[in-house]
Amino acid sequence: MATYVIGDIHGCYEEFQRLLERIDFDPGTDRLWHTGDLVNGGPCSEATLRWFMEHQEVATTVLGNHDLHLLAVARGVQTKSDRDNFDDILAASDAAELIDWLRHQPLMVRHGEHLLVHAGLLPQWSVDQAEEGAKEIEEMLRSSRPEQVLGQMYGNRPARLRDVKTVEGRWRMIINALTRMRVLRRDGALDFGYKSTYDEIPDDRMAWFDADRPRWLGEQIYCGHWSALGFFRNDRIIALDTGCRWGGALTAVRREDQEVFQVESKVTDKD
Repeated sequence: MATYVIGDIHGCYEEFQRLLERIDFDPGTDRLWHTGDLVNGGPCSEATLRWFMEHQEVATTVLGNHDLHLLAVARGVQTKSDRDNFDDILAASDAAELIDWLRHQPLMVRHGEHLLVHAGLLPQWSVDQAEEGAKEIEEMLRSSRPEQVLGQMYGNRPARLRDVKTVEGRWRMIINALTRMRVLRRDGALDFGYKSTYDEIPDDRMAWFDADRPRWLGEQIYCGHWSALGFFRNDRIIALDTGCRWGGALTAVRREDQEVFQVESKVTDKD
């Protein structure tokens, strides 16, 4: 029995299936974790989402920012952009069931010292605090009125915990940290403008996981979201978004021995 953690699939269903073959995934004994963003990028968002729904007993995904965006569009609180390509889900005969399943997925998974999250954890958060914030948003999404939180999640402010003044601001801060964060300014503020590589981070910014003495230190965090970071592993995190949607690769790591597996993307449109 093994547990495999797979980076952002983004609707790249063919590559996902090839990766399952590459790791010889056995749903009878193995388990799967996914770093979020099942949809929106590759050509097969519906097939990807449906596979996870059908294998929910053995496969776990956290919500990524693109998954949340799909929920917001489906619930009518956000307009679909020209770059969104999850029409296959919205047009499915069981679209309501697919969307309902997606909104019941977690934002963070904790298993012993192993944590699964889409983007990252604020350095000011302990694991318990991060989990508490994730559960607050999850309860809102699973309620009869998920629009309350979906309609408030867009925007880059507040950027620091000390600037949170309202309930809506707290929701946005939690969602932005868990699903959109890449770098922080030296004063701890979230900065969403930087999307390039680790080596090119300006001196006045830092990767979220490089913060000095984060309160979550000591946990093994698996994450995705930052495709320009690529596969990145140190004593704090294992980042697994290797840009399959941009023509890169789809990556998995076996949790038990940290062996890495990859398949190359067949996506040709890298715009």
